[in-house]
Amino acid sequence: MARILITEDEDSLRRFVARALRMDGHETHEAADGAEGLEMLQEGRFDLLLSDIRMPVMDGIELAHRAADAFPGMKILLMTGYAEQRERADDLMEKIVDVVPKPFALPDIRRAVALALAA
Repeated sequence: MARILITEDEDSLRRFVARALRMDGHETHEAADGAEGLEMLQEGRFDLLLSDIRMPVMDGIELAHRAADAFPGMKILLMTGYAEQRERADDLMEKIVDVVPKPFALPDIRRAVALALAA
């Protein structure tokens, strides 16, 4: 299965998503903000970056730009609960697979990740 980095500043949501993806056999790693996520990306190979857009220190859009430049073969899937944040990701559409709207149910995020990995 895939090695996935989940970058989300809300602890409970990050743990929920990690647990859901482990149910599908994925290896998950977690970061609380974009800067921590970027450090983790540089330490090892990941198949997918799943990141919130709105976070402290470094937001998901900056993280996605940096990750796409440094790791062109890695899939990137963003998530947000804010419509205006989704619009900010429009310039990334060539670098990311999709933007998942929050809130989402367990089957939704599992399906979005499966589709992103298959893309």
